[in-house]
Amino acid sequence: MRFSRRAGPRGRVLPGILLLGALAACAPVTRPAGEPVMAPAYADDALTMADATPLALHAWLPSRPPRAVILALHGYNDYGNAFDLPATRWAEKGIATFAYDQRGFGQSAMPGLWPGTASLVADAEAAVALIARRHPGVPLVLLGESMGGAVTALVIARDPPPELSAAVLVAPAVWGQDAMPWGYRASLWLLAHIAPGMELSGSGLEIWPSDNIPMLRALGQDPLVIKGSRADAVLGLVRLMDSGQASAGEMSLPVLLVYGEQDQIVPREAMMLYAGRLNGPVRFATYPQGYHMLLRDLGRALPVDDIASFVLDPAAPLPSGNEERSREFLFPATN
Repeated sequence: MRFSRRAGPRGRVLPGILLLGALAACAPVTRPAGEPVMAPAYADDALTMADATPLALHAWLPSRPPRAVILALHGYNDYGNAFDLPATRWAEKGIATFAYDQRGFGQSAMPGLWPGTASLVADAEAAVALIARRHPGVPLVLLGESMGGAVTALVIARDPPPELSAAVLVAPAVWGQDAMPWGYRASLWLLAHIAPGMELSGSGLEIWPSDNIPMLRALGQDPLVIKGSRADAVLGLVRLMDSGQASAGEMSLPVLLVYGEQDQIVPREAMMLYAGRLNGPVRFATYPQGYHMLLRDLGRALPVDDIASFVLDPAAPLPSGNEERSREFLFPATN
């Protein structure tokens, strides 16, 4: 292609300068935690972080003193009430469950703005200390679902909080950028820098996060569930997933990785890559009929009861009895 003198190199510099200016003017927006001004505090309805930000707290308590405690971290665009179905069942088994609205979600300040990976991890670590102080001497398990699973993976990697006795990863969001199509990564980066507030949604993609249709409809009517995502928040999530995938390694805590074989959100290949990098006291449980929202699926009884068994005794056989089959699903080349 030939260029006229007007459209030569100088003519191409100006659009480039304008593009760089647009990128600088529309950088992704984040709302990380502020400077610490107090010691984190526990209340019945909220956990207040060191920067004085309250995070709404949800609790499901057994009728007797708990045999174990779960601190649960919800998924992207969800909030703490996501665990109502499984936590009600766990309470019947003597397990107390606590879940807070993570920063940027639910009833927290400025929902929809990405708080950054470091803030999410710091909040989880503070919450672990607060809940452990509330229930001294009781086994405490950190459970993360989807986005919360990526946060949990980072919390327990290398130097986990001493208060934790085990961890559960439920369909953790560990789909790193390396496994994504190049065009998707490039488009997301560009959108997040040119139009960071552009709303993205999964409508029209025919992706089913669960087979529990009444539950999905209820989520659609819940005002605390975020329906559309800012482009810069999606970029933040992808970077968190990258960090979660990279965190895999030697685990010092007992870990149970739970995954639905019908998951249309986190690809099997990403889960296989992450699982293959884990070492230590790690167990796996996959469910042939399970979707991404395993703990709210129609067939949730199996994973919910498996998790309860693991929380009460990390070495006990899982009630589903499918650990051998799960390894065959996650590590087909070695079987």
